[in-house]
Amino acid sequence: MSKRTPTSANPVPANGDVPKTRTNEDRSRNRQKDFLFSTTGHFSLLRALHMADYITELNGLCGIMSVFSSLRYCLGDPAEKSNLYLALIFLPFGLFFDFMDGRVARWRQKSSMMGQELDSLADLISFGLAPACVAFSIGMRTALDHLFLAVFVLCGLTRLARFNVTASSGDIPKDATGKASYFEGTPIPTTLGLDALMAWWISQGWVLDQVPGGVWFEGGLFEFHPVVVLFLIHGCLMCSKSLHVPKP
Repeated sequence: MSKRTPTSANPVPANGDVPKTRTNEDRSRNRQKDFLFSTTGHFSLLRALHMADYITELNGLCGIMSVFSSLRYCLGDPAEKSNLYLALIFLPFGLFFDFMDGRVARWRQKSSMMGQELDSLADLISFGLAPACVAFSIGMRTALDHLFLAVFVLCGLTRLARFNVTASSGDIPKDATGKASYFEGTPIPTTLGLDALMAWWISQGWVLDQVPGGVWFEGGLFEFHPVVVLFLIHGCLMCSKSLHVPKP
């Protein structure tokens, strides 16, 4: 999750002087707003996007391509795992673009509410939906598995929505630059740890009928793979209010 919170919520210094950086960002936001609400002109939405926003779109693209790769595996030969590896390889690239969009936004002094929303939506795809699709593809396919994976994605959705609200409020202590000093709950990109674990399972051939931990209550209404609980636990950690993760 890149730090793309608009700085408009930052307090004005006591002497009343508005920093030049903030003035530039305010001007950039106003220009973007003009494009977004424009009723004339072609491609006004594309012109409203900043360079950092296009980098955020690449993060979303990586997540979407990961989902498609997982689907291709489900439609193909189960013994051919190249699509599974491809689905997982896209996700670290998503993290790279997630990191870079914030850097570029600060470098160009162009942050916006739209950029913040784009960032959260792209993160949800790359670090929420895509890992859940990989988990489904490798064998977590019972009805209860689906419920647990859905809860995991919804926890990511809720966590990102909370971040957007609290990051621009005064509820979380901020550093000298106006950025929140810590994350509430684990950031959603930490799901890459689950991705690495699934990559190891795939390399060992532990997929489909060989998923670690086997199946509990097989054939019954509550049939599920116990390893899916890892996703449920991670979802709870993302939504935690008391867990404070310092920002690097």
